[in-house]
Amino acid sequence: MHRFFLPEGCIKQDSVDISGEIVHRLRNVLRLRGGDHIIVLDNAGWEYEVELGTMSREAVEGSVVGKAAAAGEPVTGVTLYQALLKGSSFELVLQKCTEIGVSCFVPVVCERCVTGEPGKDRLARWKDIILEAAQQSRRGKLPRLHNVVSFREACCSVQGLSFLPWEGEETGGVRDLLRGTPDSGKADEVGIYIGPEGGFSVEEVEYARSCGITPVSLGRRILRAETAGLVAAAVVLYEFGELNAR
Repeated sequence: MHRFFLPEGCIKQDSVDISGEIVHRLRNVLRLRGGDHIIVLDNAGWEYEVELGTMSREAVEGSVVGKAAAAGEPVTGVTLYQALLKGSSFELVLQKCTEIGVSCFVPVVCERCVTGEPGKDRLARWKDIILEAAQQSRRGKLPRLHNVVSFREACCSVQGLSFLPWEGEETGGVRDLLRGTPDSGKADEVGIYIGPEGGFSVEEVEYARSCGITPVSLGRRILRAETAGLVAAAVVLYEFGELNAR
């Protein structure tokens, strides 16, 4: 069934009121009719099976026929501190990392960033990309998108286990770091810091280290800036059991 996140207040105890762009998608794109079923999500961890009823150009009414806890959310909360990237690379990061289970995105301005801070239109597009990816991948909650921060601000907000993939690190690997956590390879919160196309400067790496963020290696191969976050997040979620069979 098709899945849609709805704004707060649209889902009542036994009924659902849908308006806005979703109405167009239901009627004109998917060509659904009264009696068809969809899944709607409240962004609080619950999903509802809804039977569509009255459908007009402006609104759709539906009846709730089932409710269950959404099963698509990881136990480990991964926050990706991603440096701003040029072109559509940042959008690719948002889309694919939403699909695999990243819980929060923080856009970061680093020394070697070659693109400026996003405007309102670009931020709106980023939110739409997250929404579409979350619906497609059966997420139960929308990943949060924070405001743009400086690298130092990002480092000062560190929580839980945090690491920074860096091509200059030659001894410590990400797997060793993750498997060495006190709770037998588990962590409630993990922060991943990814640099821009030109990488982190040595000064940035040392500042991150002073804030408790561990530089790690992702292997012998050098990954592109839009690839490194996806790989690092996938490694974390795999090691902590989030990518295993249902």
